[in-house]
This record gives sequence, structure tokens and C-alpha cells, in this order.
Amino acid sequence: MPTSRTKRSAAAALAALTLVLTAACSSSGGGKTTSAPRAEVLAVKIDNVAAARPPTGLEKADIVYVEQVEAGLSRILAAYSSDLPSVVGPVRSARETDLELLRQFDEPTLAYSGAQSALRPSIEAAPLDALPPSKAPGAYFRNEDRAAPHNLYLRPGKIPRASTGANAAEDIGLRFAAPPPGGIPVSERSVSYPSARFTFTWAADRDEWLVSMDRAPARAASGDRLGAATVILQDVDVQPSRFRDRGGNTSPFSATVGSGSAVVLRDGKSYDVAWERNTAESATGFTTKDGEPMTFATGQVWIVLVPN
Repeated sequence: MPTSRTKRSAAAALAALTLVLTAACSSSGGGKTTSAPRAEVLAVKIDNVAAARPPTGLEKADIVYVEQVEAGLSRILAAYSSDLPSVVGPVRSARETDLELLRQFDEPTLAYSGAQSALRPSIEAAPLDALPPSKAPGAYFRNEDRAAPHNLYLRPGKIPRASTGANAAEDIGLRFAAPPPGGIPVSERSVSYPSARFTFTWAADRDEWLVSMDRAPARAASGDRLGAATVILQDVDVQPSRFRDRGGNTSPFSATVGSGSAVVLRDGKSYDVAWERNTAESATGFTTKDGEPMTFATGQVWIVLVPN
């Protein structure tokens, strides 16, 4: 039977009906077969200020979400399922935006270092397995080579969550396939927050968009350059939330339920698409100007939430 997440998007629901009628083995949402295992998603909130770089294990994520936080800075929510690194971090605190994003998955595990006290009841009530250090002290450690608070790391192998081989991106309906017709050749694209900047540069020899942060090449702790097969620049409404950080700064909330425009970068081209997510339980659908589901290049997907 299709997974509950597959049923949530309109395109995947149509595919599910086709499965019932024809016993076909593929779906139009994520391209999974009916016998494919359900993705067991581990989401990790990763620090992304200069003092926290380079990140560890980010290159293994299926999806890398980038969101704006206090003072115009950025933070990362990385979703793992097909491959789990031995270490991930540095781990930082969760935000309200994370809770809405993670509703797309079935009861994911969220690893984070803490949260504002007013947000904790919302985390506990969310349909996820909250995993701060207090609940799994043996899974976290401090790296003495870095200064706190940028030195907390997670060992995924120490928590009861194993890799299933299923891709988290496919599990929420993203389909890896040949590109649609059209597209505009582009070599580089940048996005800015008030205090952060991301640039994606096409590298044809690697079939990837190389990532730069704050005008510097972004690398993993291994030394490898960070790169994405597909980049989605998703325009969203960023609103002040009712939560504040310790410095009294209001936490922004990026609304990912609704609809809007987006730009998809893949194979050295840019595609203007529309996105739609009708409810928090729905997965986000991306469609071309022709109304067809957008397809994505095989590999890591970066989704940057861009303020309207």
C-alpha cells in the first residue's frame, strides 16, 4: 500500500489510485515502488554562523533546508534517511518553522540542542520524536576543539533510528527524473537574508551546484566542497512569531503552508515553478508553468526559504 505521506499530495493521490486500478509499481510523487521501505527520517538542526563552520555530516543529508532566524542569520534543518553519517553537527536549538516543515514526514526524529521555553510545549505536542540531549545523553558529545555553543555533536548510531535506504525527498513526493522541457541556462544564483548570503554556482564537471556562504566556498568538515544536485529557492512569507531568543530578538517564522512561486536550479538551468501545500499534513508540490509536476536531479536537494 502507498505510504500516508504519498497520499497527502494531490499528484501522489492520483498515482495511488492508479496503483489500485492497475497494480503498477511506481508513483508519480516520489517515484517509489510499493515495496520500497518507508523513510525513517532523522532531522537535525544545524548551526550555520561562521563560528560553527564547517559542518560535519551535512553532505550525507537527503534534504538541506535553509531558514532565516533571529538577527537575519541562517540556520539549517537537515533531513537524513537514505544514509546516516557517523557524526552530525554542530547541533543547535529548534524553531517554530522546523515544526511546520517536519509535518510533511511521518513522525520524524528531531535532534536539537534545546528551544525557547515558550516553544517547548509545541515541540512536545508535535507529531515527531523530540530528541534533545536530555533524552539521549549518550548520543551527544562536546567537541573540545570548538567553543560553546558551537561544539555539540550527534552520533546517529547511538539513537534507535536506522537508515532504511529510502530517500526522504522521494518520501514527500519529490520525483527524481529527466528535466522538463525549457529552462534558462544559468551559471550562478544568489539569495540574501539580512545577515547571510548563499550563492549556488553550476559546476558541469560535478553535475552540482557548488555552495558558497557569506561569499566564501562552503565545505564539509571532511574538506569536500558542499554541493547540491538540485536547489529550490522557495518564496515564503516570513512573519514575526510570538517567540524570542535570549537576547530578546523576535524569532521569524517562515510559512511553508500555502502557495507561491519558486525557482528550481538543476542541470545548469533555472526553472520558474509554483509551489503549493494546502495543509500542514500535506507535502509541498512543485509544478511547472505547464501545470506538470517538476522533476529533480538525482542527489542532494537544498531548499532555501526565501523571504518574499
